[in-house]
Amino acid sequence: MGKKTLQPLTKPIVGDVEVPGDKSISHRAVMLGAMANGTTTVTNFLNGEDCLHTINAFRALGVSIEQIGTDLTIESNGLSTLQEPKQPLYFGNSGTTARLMLGLLAGLPFQSVIYGDPFLTERPMTRVLTPIRRMGATIEGRQDGQLLPLSVTGQQLSGMTYTLPVKSAQVKSAILLAGLLAEGETTVIEPTKTRDHTEKMLQAFGVDLTVDKNEITIKGKQELQATTVHVPGDISSAAFLIVAAAIVPQSRLTLKNVGLNKTRSGILDVLKQMAVNYSISNQQTVSQEDYGDLMISNGKIKPTILSGSIIPRLIDEIPIIALLATQAEGTTIIKNAEELRVKETDRIAAVVDVLSTLGANIEATEDGMIIKGKTPLSGGYVSAYSDHRIAMMAVIASLIATDKVILDDDSSIAISYPNFFKDVQTITA
Repeated sequence: MGKKTLQPLTKPIVGDVEVPGDKSISHRAVMLGAMANGTTTVTNFLNGEDCLHTINAFRALGVSIEQIGTDLTIESNGLSTLQEPKQPLYFGNSGTTARLMLGLLAGLPFQSVIYGDPFLTERPMTRVLTPIRRMGATIEGRQDGQLLPLSVTGQQLSGMTYTLPVKSAQVKSAILLAGLLAEGETTVIEPTKTRDHTEKMLQAFGVDLTVDKNEITIKGKQELQATTVHVPGDISSAAFLIVAAAIVPQSRLTLKNVGLNKTRSGILDVLKQMAVNYSISNQQTVSQEDYGDLMISNGKIKPTILSGSIIPRLIDEIPIIALLATQAEGTTIIKNAEELRVKETDRIAAVVDVLSTLGANIEATEDGMIIKGKTPLSGGYVSAYSDHRIAMMAVIASLIATDKVILDDDSSIAISYPNFFKDVQTITA
């Protein structure tokens, strides 16, 4: 892994491929399985670096987790299994692990220290720390306890009602996990609906949880019961191949078993708005999550305006949507996406830099970007910004470039899509 030279594609994308398991669901399956009483089995687990950090964290907390390929067997006697770790818990680059684990660790009866790589160390944790401190958490660390490394002194928490000031499923999930350990009830009120994998999975593990429009209420002191979790394909990973098929002339691609959770499928709404040819077949529901097969083909692409409530449903897909917009016949505007500024990198700045370098007509705004198409893309030397989604966007852009694209470092892709280059090779061979 390292610097990668990418050559333009000279033929259509064809065939079918199965994208890896959903990253968000994989994280949560390990966390809840480790908290549950009994043997939990997980199939199609994402074997990416972020999710492996979650596995390692729970092993360090005393949980038995056996992994064979993409299958997991988690043995636990419930919360009593979780013991004080002997070493600080390392979360690598995984913001999901860090934020959700803060909610859990705050209510466990022991001391723990968490830290991450240089990039996670600079990501804001205040959005999680503020509500769980209101519940009684004691957490200290850098910059007045706002940044990793953080020391967590677990203790009895109290339930509360909290209105999210940001559109963040991670913050919501951290509060719900803390609420599960707290005295009384905890209610989270969302201004805009965010991905609901945590709510669905808590219910799958037998938790009494109610959802009333944008209000989620959980009762504390409940015991989780082990179950079987099948992880559908990650629609955020699929988005890169979707766009590849949409922008490479004469392409036709089928993606198997892709997650179709309505709080995550904003990319499908965008495809419809932009007149991208796609269809869905073989729809199923397993472990309370919907999935099916997606077929995409190349055609004329229309511009669109993305703002408001759709943004949380496609926040991770915006980098690749920006690439799609460079090939639309007109101007695409993306607004209300300021959350991109605090991802693995400032994704608004990163997307604009990479696509501008490759010849796109794109400019940043405070909360999004404006993309004028249709623009041919050239070659060039681009940075991945140590961000897996920026790196994969650059790879897909190279398929329609007029010259080679040199990516400074492709190593971050292993965070969410370890077989990305293998799958790209399969559909372009």
